[in-house]
Amino acid sequence: MSNVDLNNCANCPVHNMGNLKKLGIDMSNFDFVVALAGNPNTGKSTVFNYLTGLRQHTGNWPGKTVARAEGGFEYSEKKFKLVDLPGTYSLLSTSTDEEVARDFILFGQPDVTVIVVDATRIERNLNLVLQILEITDRAVLCLNLMDEARRNGIQVDDRTLSKELGIPIIPTSARQGEGMNELLNAINDVALGKYICKPYRLKTNSAELNTAIAKLSKEIEIEYPGLPNLRWVALRLLEGDQSIIDSIRSGDLGNLKKEIIPNEVEA
Repeated sequence: MSNVDLNNCANCPVHNMGNLKKLGIDMSNFDFVVALAGNPNTGKSTVFNYLTGLRQHTGNWPGKTVARAEGGFEYSEKKFKLVDLPGTYSLLSTSTDEEVARDFILFGQPDVTVIVVDATRIERNLNLVLQILEITDRAVLCLNLMDEARRNGIQVDDRTLSKELGIPIIPTSARQGEGMNELLNAINDVALGKYICKPYRLKTNSAELNTAIAKLSKEIEIEYPGLPNLRWVALRLLEGDQSIIDSIRSGDLGNLKKEIIPNEVEA
């Protein structure tokens, strides 16, 4: 059976079916998978409940005691599975919650990652946003709690922020349903490739570090040709990220390079 070239396949899902199965995600009857990420206390659960309604269930991540909620919704004749990741402040894998969230985005390669941000504390939330944008280039920022921001006299220039971050930014107040239709449309556009994200990536001015990253990236490329996020993987290795080291030793890192076969793609 011949493989499908993602570059020539309109509306193809980009998720990693094999890794999603390992992570316990059943994609039967779903077209796309969406990850829901964010700091604690940003209204992420409210966003999840609004989008999925009663079509949700809970369980644990495989081999973990961390709870997982997932559900589904339909939009524009497409079926989306929504996976609610643990609320975290970073993806540095210093806790089980961070490891679960990071591994899902990195290895599951969701079609869209929705990052829920508290509009009253954007600066505090940007740390996680920037870390997620280092891993994926398919993201939507849900600027939630806009009602509280207005009550506190906080104004957010979401258009400028969207331009700076290179991803769609949708102001919402999930409790009132404000902006949720616009959020659904943004998720759909990114999933279908109608909106091409150009995420902001942090740069270093250290010539020594850049040289080390370039050298290690070449070595990783030789071992895992076509691996995405080479620079990020190299940086995590240089920082001694044990989970990335383990994924190289186990060969799991190679699973990031995937092939989509025709029966995984719906016309």
